[in-house]
Amino acid sequence: MAQVIEADLTWTGSGFERGVRVGVGDDGRITTVGGQSGDVTLRLGGRALLPGFVNAHSHAFQRGLRGRGEQFPSGSGSFWSWREAMYELVGQLDGTRFYELTLQAFREMLAAGITSVGEFHYLHHSASLDETPRSAFDFDELVLRAASEAGIRIVLLNVFYKTGGIGKPLLGDQLRFETRSIIEYWHQMDRLDKLRDPGLQSLGAVAHSIRAVPPDHLSILHTEAKRRKLPFHMHVEEQPQEIQDSLLEYGKNPMSIVLDLEPGPEFTAVHCTHTTPSDLRRFLDLGGNICITPLTEANLGDGTADHGEIRESMGQVSLGTDSNARISLIEEMRWLEYNQRVTGEMRGAWIDEQGSVSRPILRAATEGGARALGIETGRIATGLFADFAVVNLSASSLAGHDDESLLDVIIFGCSEEIISDVCVGGDWKRVR
Repeated sequence: MAQVIEADLTWTGSGFERGVRVGVGDDGRITTVGGQSGDVTLRLGGRALLPGFVNAHSHAFQRGLRGRGEQFPSGSGSFWSWREAMYELVGQLDGTRFYELTLQAFREMLAAGITSVGEFHYLHHSASLDETPRSAFDFDELVLRAASEAGIRIVLLNVFYKTGGIGKPLLGDQLRFETRSIIEYWHQMDRLDKLRDPGLQSLGAVAHSIRAVPPDHLSILHTEAKRRKLPFHMHVEEQPQEIQDSLLEYGKNPMSIVLDLEPGPEFTAVHCTHTTPSDLRRFLDLGGNICITPLTEANLGDGTADHGEIRESMGQVSLGTDSNARISLIEEMRWLEYNQRVTGEMRGAWIDEQGSVSRPILRAATEGGARALGIETGRIATGLFADFAVVNLSASSLAGHDDESLLDVIIFGCSEEIISDVCVGGDWKRVR
């Protein structure tokens, strides 16, 4: 049903403005934005309208790890000890529990103002707890079903996963991640393409990491993804051990292997926590995207990269909730800046030409995510999907704001509790 929406304040890309009316067509896309867009059918008094946040990198089932792996009886842990806790969870998940966790994560995302998610999905196969053989890719469809039930826009980033480490076979619960061949992978992608809801669901191709995908397979996958015009994602240089193993086996670090592919705007490298500035510059100059997940990178002890090169290409930066230990794009935005303040001993790391920190950070959580996922959303603009997050201006944490300071207050002083409603393709949901 066509709508004309007017909130007290609407984000226009440069600031919040009053008197803006947003028209939405029957197809769930924005038809008009401006002062004169017909009679108002939905008045959002005491509210501010933002583009819905775009979560470019999620592992929804890892919502089941929240509160687990946070005890260290043998001393300090690491990414690798956390991974053992993740494998333990994998071994406990049947289809019912996997679906419940995925649905829960997606609903929490909507409640946090996230209207689109890139679900980096590698737990493909069911297995009973007595380790019966895998069942072919039956968990993939569960992800689409959970997204549909929640009502979130999803790009199912379906993962190719071949090895259990560089030159190592898959073992134990890793076999539930397995893709035995590239032919098998694309056959499953074709099957999923027929199952998805074309209005809210799309697909992307993924090589999990250089640990799980040999370079020759990576090249073939990337070439076919480009031919199909699909977004392509990959974990890149999250851990120093990954770089050392790659150098030992291939004589190149993982990002150098990626650069050999001549990646462009279709390629999103996730983390790049330990990537050299020169490699980052080359990757970004080719048009590639970087997805940063500040809360997970902190939780896992990954480290914090020097984002100097990335800041020069802010339009190519996106954010993700990754392990979903905390689902809040507002907090991810805040810690994108705070991590650089802590490591650089300075304030205002991600400033634009006008000196604003909040505008470029919000852009990463909206436009940058849409670019990484290849979806037509991320801005309140004609022709894009009507995906919105609504801010309750009477929330106590917003007390004292004015129109000019509102975005700064949201990012640096609030949590997702200020989100009252979301809209996905014209379909409204009250979240609190």
